[in-house]
Amino acid sequence: MQFLDNPPPFLFFTGKGGVGKTSLACAHAVSLADQGKRVLLVSTDPASNVGQVFGIAIGNRVTKVAAVPGLAALEIDPQAAAQLYRDRIVGPVRGVLPDAVVNSIEEQLSGACTTEIAAFDEFTALLTDPALLDAYDHIVFDTAPTGHTIRLLQLPGAWDDFLQEGKGDASCLGPLAGLEKQRDRYHAAVEALADPARTRLILVARAQSATLREAARTHEELAAIGLKQQYLVINGILPEHEAAHDALAAAVFKREQQAQAEMPAALQALPTDRMALKSFNLVGPAALRQLLRADEPVSGTESTPAPAIDAPALSTLIDDIAANGHGLIMLMGKGGVGKTTLAAAVALALAERGYPVHLTTSDPAAHLIETLAETPDRTLPQLTVSRIDPQAETARYRQQVLDTKGKSLDAQGRALLEEDLRSPCTEEIAVFQAFSRAIRAAGKQFVVMDTAPTGHTLLLLDATGAYHREVARQMTDPHLHFSTPMMQLQDPARTKVLLVTLAETTPVLEAAGLQADLRRAGIEPWAWIVNNSLAAAQPQSALLRRRAANELAQITLVAAQHAQRYAVVPLQTAEPVGVARLLALAGARAPDQASPTITKGNPA
Repeated sequence: MQFLDNPPPFLFFTGKGGVGKTSLACAHAVSLADQGKRVLLVSTDPASNVGQVFGIAIGNRVTKVAAVPGLAALEIDPQAAAQLYRDRIVGPVRGVLPDAVVNSIEEQLSGACTTEIAAFDEFTALLTDPALLDAYDHIVFDTAPTGHTIRLLQLPGAWDDFLQEGKGDASCLGPLAGLEKQRDRYHAAVEALADPARTRLILVARAQSATLREAARTHEELAAIGLKQQYLVINGILPEHEAAHDALAAAVFKREQQAQAEMPAALQALPTDRMALKSFNLVGPAALRQLLRADEPVSGTESTPAPAIDAPALSTLIDDIAANGHGLIMLMGKGGVGKTTLAAAVALALAERGYPVHLTTSDPAAHLIETLAETPDRTLPQLTVSRIDPQAETARYRQQVLDTKGKSLDAQGRALLEEDLRSPCTEEIAVFQAFSRAIRAAGKQFVVMDTAPTGHTLLLLDATGAYHREVARQMTDPHLHFSTPMMQLQDPARTKVLLVTLAETTPVLEAAGLQADLRRAGIEPWAWIVNNSLAAAQPQSALLRRRAANELAQITLVAAQHAQRYAVVPLQTAEPVGVARLLALAGARAPDQASPTITKGNPA
């Protein structure tokens, strides 16, 4: 394995959600510890599941993994980091400044921007803390899904430039108040990330066209900010011998081989390793050690019978959704579980029934148009498609502020306002406003939202909650009625949250954790969707049969303990790309029928 050879002190595993970053990061950390190295395994994912992999509670503290001598782990908890960050800023002024001023500072520090800055603050400490670097030979980072990771890795340079140019006095005072004193540390973090002798980045992908395209984009964006020591791992490849007597396995194998043959040129130049699909769950040190070993022995097709499953289809959920005639439909879950595909399928099925539908995404790495693969066979005017693009929304918000607040300012005042709007916190406000527009549009049509992977979505909901609290605080007249985006999300008559998962231990645990987070915010998930189920597809391949049998316990868990209602979507023989196949996935149309064109636009 090339990515294992002569590893430097810092190793980053990154890539699109659901490709196996956590499993590979954990397996590599165990391998290094087995070689006698002192290893710290760190998750920077807001929805970390490293603790679940080892079967222990880790959290926001360095914790020894007893089953693996020499290995310790840490999960950077954004909320805990944010609280420590707030305490560090507010503590010295509490009791000194008037309560109203302290309350105002605390409110400024309640948003998602503070959470991101605080997590970044801890992240840079790991790269620069001399005591930590003396204590460990290697620090292995299991990073968040691609879009969030790029944002995190860009922050050292972005904040360093922000501070170097003297912009720390901008009115985004709350979140930025603790940054100025860390200038030297952030500069050292930038140097560490760009030094190939200290940092190696492992891009993890699956043998899927969309995932490899995303990996190529990640490669280019990370190389542009100085992270050029990159390796590629294509994970979970179906062995050829499994395709001999199974139409489903043969289709999957053919799809994976074609995706690798057509891999973007930017990736072909990278040192590349290929990992075979395993039949077992990657939980526990023994399974992690097996992951990096040779392929499993070839098994006969008689080894495991194909499991039987009787579960509701996706079409049953869509029938219930359509009954309301309009509303917000949000698909949430771990990266890589198929939210984009299912959001497109649900939106198309509703539009096919004649309802006005707007399909949008808040995922920085989503590719709705690629999923739809639109063709001009027939017009479906009921459906519009858009994306909440953070850069575009930030530019729009900046211009809006300049056109209103900046209209009456003199040249110096306008220059100060423009400086303020270059603050990284501006993006948080801009994306929240776009999110709010999409929510409002659901009052007169269906709005189907493909959300970002779990951690990023929770940050967006955090901003929504902060806005709600601020509005409620200002509404002192009990006779005044008001409505906020959070109130709509909490209203089951107006919003239906669909949690998407795979029938595997870690995705189900993560979806259950997300459900608990939503409930604490007063949002009750409406249904669960178990996607890409092998058990529902009835494979003949021995390896796929074993994986299908492993799914049954998780599907039972979803049905019996987690979900009020649920559906199971089988793994498809043909990749569900294109309008006709998406409609077939939703049970709305046979795949050989004509495909509609899609209208691009914004929510009303």
